Amino acid sequence: MRIDEFQQLMETTYGEQDRDRGMPSTVAWLCEEVGELAQAVRKGTREQQLHELGDVLAWLSSLANQLDLSLTDAAQRYVTNPP
Repeated sequence: MRIDEFQQLMETTYGEQDRDRGMPSTVAWLCEEVGELAQAVRKGTREQQLHELGDVLAWLSSLANQLDLSLTDAAQRYVTNPP
């Protein structure tokens, strides 16, 4: 699945409820998931790490959707002008 397809899937599946929740809550959930990913990287199994990566990607997609931004466009910077 391409990143833009995944972002659209998150919009279709969760977009309305994510917007109702709001960006501050979405950022809080994203941060929580990043913390869970960090813990899985330190102590978790490969399956737990994969699960948490998916959660981070889902919440990042939700935030991008609420900001009306494209993750594909955000990633393009690393293609055209990497830091």
